[in-house]
Amino acid sequence: MQEINFWAVLVAAASSFLLGGVWYGPIFGKAWGPAAGVTEQQKGHPARVFGGAFVFSLLAAAAFAYLLGPHPVLSSALCTGALVGFCFVAASFGINYLFAQRSLKLWLIDGGYHTLQFVVFGLVLGLWH
Repeated sequence: MQEINFWAVLVAAASSFLLGGVWYGPIFGKAWGPAAGVTEQQKGHPARVFGGAFVFSLLAAAAFAYLLGPHPVLSSALCTGALVGFCFVAASFGINYLFAQRSLKLWLIDGGYHTLQFVVFGLVLGLWH
């Protein structure tokens, strides 16, 4: 862990956090809320929700940086991001969503976000050693 660029991890986490704001806001916000069954009254306190989301983004970015190693090649980091995002995270969501009877639309929105999230992690960590 000593060779991991923690500034790059912090930027990766922030980029993930910002991506989520755009993804679940203007891009898919109107589709995601009804698909997830979330109403305006069910939304939690913003500090808890956004603070928790950033902590989880930081955890994911740090673990991904550890997985990639200290000097990943950009193309490898991007491909690994796509693999982790789609084949690990989105696939795991898919299993849960099948049993929970969640919609394909919700899986595409959530799985798409996490796939792109890890590709962005790969971009940041692959460029900034």
